[in-house]
Amino acid sequence: MRISPKSYNDYSEIVLLTLFAIPVGIAVGLVDALFGRILIWITDFRMEHPYQLIPFLGIIGVLIVWCYKEFGKNSAKGMSLIFEAGHGTSDNIPLRLIPFSIIGTWLTHLFGGSAGREGVAIQVGGALSYEAGRRILTNVDRKLLLIVGMSAGFGGLFRTPIAAAFFAVEVLTAGVLENKAMLPALAASFTASFTANICGLEKFSFMLSDNVTFSLLLALKLIALGISFGITGRLFTMYLHKLKIIFADRMKNPLIRIFVIGVAVSCFSLLLWNGRYSGLGTNLISMSFDNGIYTWDFALKLVFTVVTLAAGFQGGEVTPLFSIGASLGVVLASILNMPVYFAAALGYSAVFAGATNTLIAPMIIGAEVFGYEYLPYFVIVCTVAYACNGNLSIYSLQKIYEIK
Repeated sequence: MRISPKSYNDYSEIVLLTLFAIPVGIAVGLVDALFGRILIWITDFRMEHPYQLIPFLGIIGVLIVWCYKEFGKNSAKGMSLIFEAGHGTSDNIPLRLIPFSIIGTWLTHLFGGSAGREGVAIQVGGALSYEAGRRILTNVDRKLLLIVGMSAGFGGLFRTPIAAAFFAVEVLTAGVLENKAMLPALAASFTASFTANICGLEKFSFMLSDNVTFSLLLALKLIALGISFGITGRLFTMYLHKLKIIFADRMKNPLIRIFVIGVAVSCFSLLLWNGRYSGLGTNLISMSFDNGIYTWDFALKLVFTVVTLAAGFQGGEVTPLFSIGASLGVVLASILNMPVYFAAALGYSAVFAGATNTLIAPMIIGAEVFGYEYLPYFVIVCTVAYACNGNLSIYSLQKIYEIK
């Protein structure tokens, strides 16, 4: 891991960014709360009416793609716009990205697509911070403006502010920490999390109570878990990228592509336990900590999410990754004779590490959600998962730092 260089002669930029991060955090926290609370309502409504909503996923997909094509312009690139701005290959993140990503994700979830939500939060935060910052702080590095917004978006939505800040400073280039942005990122994420909390957006947390004693045998089991979770994250990423290419090659018209795949996803979603694998996967996360997981849940959730996103539906990947990891942890716990909830918690964070090619944020998010006393175990498992993913990332424009 390389720490990005910083000039110690000029702290004014950090001070300005930190002050700027507070109103950004408030604004992004408000949007996150609105987006998140409506998404929860949509999820509950879809689960109550699966046969009235899920069959229309293909038609809704056509509407989403058509609207992006006619009115969204380059906002259809979504997360790619964020990474292009972060790497300096583009200097424009259109604000229309915000309503398009939010509404597109709401529709995807309402009609049964399997997708996440963090992509929206990061795009909202990144777009707001980047566009406001380049008008107000004209002499500040624009990458830092982007990191502030990304941290606010993640922190406000998931209510894990420390993990959000580390995620924002390490995700653009794997192996590099943009340490100059650390304090502003923390200010933005804590402010956004506090704002979202005031607005009623609840945080998922589960305090583990397993009495775990470290030993050589446990260390070997943790390594086995890390390998399994890392490979799972790698498979998710690999097939997501491959299916996007295959679908685009076989069905060149995006309207036809999303309709055909949407219909297929609808049919299989209803056939396989009435939409069990639709939406965020929060149902699987809850069942992972309530003895309700089937052995095949993690695999089917992985397939449904990869197919949904590769077809062109809106959303993110992180919450489905949490659900895949937690449900896989339940399965591996029985094989390795480990406490079930403990293994599920480790999977929750480690598959995230394996798929995003980030290291510190997954460790911290595990501690923020499940308790800091288990942080050493998250460190071990996430490190092994990170090492096993082969530098693949769900974010196709993530750069890899190479030692010269």
